[in-house]
Amino acid sequence: MIYEDVSYEEPIRQGDIFVAVPKVELQLSNITRAVEDNTISTGAWDDVRSGEEPISLIVQARPITAIVISQDCDASRAQDISLCEVRRFHDVEGRDKGTSDKPKKWVGLITQHARINQKWFYLPVDGRFQIHVKMAADFRVVVQLPLVDLEMLRTVHRVGRLNGVAGEHFHERISEFFRRYPYDEWYPLDGPELEYYRGRSPEPIAAFPWQEAPDAD
Repeated sequence: MIYEDVSYEEPIRQGDIFVAVPKVELQLSNITRAVEDNTISTGAWDDVRSGEEPISLIVQARPITAIVISQDCDASRAQDISLCEVRRFHDVEGRDKGTSDKPKKWVGLITQHARINQKWFYLPVDGRFQIHVKMAADFRVVVQLPLVDLEMLRTVHRVGRLNGVAGEHFHERISEFFRRYPYDEWYPLDGPELEYYRGRSPEPIAAFPWQEAPDAD
C-alpha cells in the first residue's frame, strides 16, 4: 500500500511508524508521588509538587501505535521527537462503525472528508506494517519521546514509514492542521439561512448575538 520498509541504520524521519511506544497518562487531580523514604503520597498536582524541583511520580503508560510528525531536520537533532497516536479510523473520525463498511462509503470518507476534516490522516490496511484495520493518525493526540530513547526502539518498534507520495501529503496535512484558524462557519448566515443550516447539522448550533437580533427594516 502506501508504506515502505526502512532499515535500522536510517535516521528517524517524519512519517516513520512505531508500534508499542509508551503513552504516559496523568490525571492532575490524582497524582501519586514516590518519596525518598519509600512511601508514597497522593493528591492533586499542586499538593504533591515541590516548587520547581523534579519529583518522582508513579504513572500509568499504555503501548500505542504512533507516527512521527517532527520535521526531518528536528528528528535528526532535536532533544524530543513528537509523534501522533494512531488509532482505529472510526474512533478518530467519530463515525458509527456500521455506516462505512461498503466501498462507496469508504471512498467518500477517504477522499472528500480527508480534504474537509483536517484532524486525521488516513492509514489503509497493510498487515506487513502492522496496520491490521483501517486506521488514522490523530493530530490532536501528540506524544513526545526523547530522541535517544526513540532511536533505541528503531530495531524492533519501527515497522516502516510512509512512501514518497503519502509522505508529502502527510507533511502538508500536518501543516494545515497546526496553522488552521478555528471558526464557526455559520457566523455570516442570516436568520433563514441559519435555520436551514441547523436542520442539516448533526450537532447543535448556537447563534451569534447578531443572528438573534431581528433584521432591521
